[in-house]
Amino acid sequence: MRDDQLLGEQARRAARAYGAAADHYGLASLGFWDRFGAATVARLALAPGDSVLDLCCGAGSSAIPAARAVGPAGRVLGIDAAEPLLELARARAAREGLANTEFRHGDATCTGLPGGCADAVVCVFGVFFAPDMPAFAAEMWRLVRPGGALAITTWGPGLFEPANTLFWDSVGEVEQSLVRAFNPWDEITTPAALAELFPRPAVPAVVATVGQHHLDRPESFWDIVLGSGYRATIDALSQDQLHQVKRRLLGQLRSHSITTVRTDVIFGAARQPE
Repeated sequence: MRDDQLLGEQARRAARAYGAAADHYGLASLGFWDRFGAATVARLALAPGDSVLDLCCGAGSSAIPAARAVGPAGRVLGIDAAEPLLELARARAAREGLANTEFRHGDATCTGLPGGCADAVVCVFGVFFAPDMPAFAAEMWRLVRPGGALAITTWGPGLFEPANTLFWDSVGEVEQSLVRAFNPWDEITTPAALAELFPRPAVPAVVATVGQHHLDRPESFWDIVLGSGYRATIDALSQDQLHQVKRRLLGQLRSHSITTVRTDVIFGAARQPE
């Protein structure tokens, strides 16, 4: 049985979209992945020698800074359903000489790992892809050792606005059936919603931050389209439809001189009792 057949349908859909988006992950226009991955890790105060499990690790935006923090005596295991992103993560770790990392293909919601196996479990912009988010959060909590930490980071409201609305308007002009009325993270865009996701008896500290992502020019938002979850919609278009959407969207971005998009983020973390 192939690895992708072992994944749940939700994980397969995410793997297809983000696997395709991997070819744009290294662009400066998508620097928010690394910025928020590093910010999540910084909140954990990791110590040399710690073990870290990064679920939905993507291209290593949180796993790489975690590997630096725990040092050669520590260990970081990243798990993701998108093999092309894992290849990027492995290449990044190799360039930095981070031999304390391993990146494994699989479904982050059912790793089969023993309970209490990690000093810290991290999930950055991934929990909302699980079909049962509370169950996924409970599984992550199970994997944290006594005294260890669980960190979950998600998007706040209005992600990538005002460009987001222009994108979906452009798609709707061409193929209305592809317009999304709902994003998977919409259920947890408030501190209260993220706090509620943590299983009892966790007492999470949750912080909402207002953020902006700056682009060098309006056209750079197209890099975000191709290097994020929008990619699933783009890949569902015909070539003619794709050209129409791109032409309309870039025209709107230019006419509104959009070089800043909204990137509000919610950080949540809790410690297991000793």
